[in-house]
Amino acid sequence: MSKKNLSILGESHTEYPQKPEDANLEAFSNPSAGNDYWIEFETSEFTSLCPVTSQPDFATIKISYIPGKKCIESKSLKLYLFSYRNHKGFAEEIVNRMLKDLVKACRPKTARVEGFFTPRGGISIKVKAEYEKGEDE
Repeated sequence: MSKKNLSILGESHTEYPQKPEDANLEAFSNPSAGNDYWIEFETSEFTSLCPVTSQPDFATIKISYIPGKKCIESKSLKLYLFSYRNHKGFAEEIVNRMLKDLVKACRPKTARVEGFFTPRGGISIKVKAEYEKGEDE
């Protein structure tokens, strides 16, 4: 695997993006592009801020996709997810934005982002956003 297009992997000093717009989701060439297979990432340490109260929201985020020509590099994904720490957004906006950013970064064949937000006021929120590459793409 070539690190030619991967600027974050292997850095000795890591810069933590302060907002999702500053994060850089990097991708590398799919080493098994001839096969359809699933890649899954999951973290239970996701945090963002409520856009109304500015209190922290906690969630488990699960990202699943069948790669096309590119795969997401995991360190850049960790930094991308970290960038939401000070981001104010509703669960629905956050999950759909993650899906949009994932699709833009690696153009998967299909993708799903799921957010399992912990209860607030006794109600938990589960958001699932999906993408499937069309024939014309």
